[in-house]
Amino acid sequence: MSLTGKWIDLIFKVATGDWKTRLIIAPIAGALFLALIALFILLSLIADDLFNLPFVFRDPWAMVAGICLIIFGTFLASISIIYFIKVRGTPVPFCPPPRLVTTGPYRFVRNPMVTGIFILLFGIGIVLGSMSLMFLFTPLFIAFNVWELKKVEEPELIRRLGQEYVEYRDRTPMFFPFWIRR
Repeated sequence: MSLTGKWIDLIFKVATGDWKTRLIIAPIAGALFLALIALFILLSLIADDLFNLPFVFRDPWAMVAGICLIIFGTFLASISIIYFIKVRGTPVPFCPPPRLVTTGPYRFVRNPMVTGIFILLFGIGIVLGSMSLMFLFTPLFIAFNVWELKKVEEPELIRRLGQEYVEYRDRTPMFFPFWIRR
């Protein structure tokens, strides 16, 4: 079995297993994800300095736009988490909601939390004036998330939720509303 297959099995086993295990693993996995976001931001600042990249968007209106993106991204991620908590789940794949959530922002996209984080990262990039965060590290973060969602989370969701998830996946874009669907 491949490493990806083993990871899918682990997530499925924990997600459908006893709540005590989920209670221990979920906060650790959540903290690791937040640490990954912080690492991408830190690496971008180091790259900007190392490669002597220019500070972009010095315009005050750009700062306002960046702050608006940060607020909107944080709001979207937060409201998405609230919809998971309402049905007794968390955003961490090890402790997911017991049923498919298709209300709120999930009516429009399958991964609104992650979409919110993408928007948040772009906003932070604008506010910090970080060329590498906007044009290198955020796109890398997006690519990493697309790979992880396609290769790990979606197969686990199909295994756990079955045809209901397949139908939802087929009619709902991954990150951006009104994106061309299959």
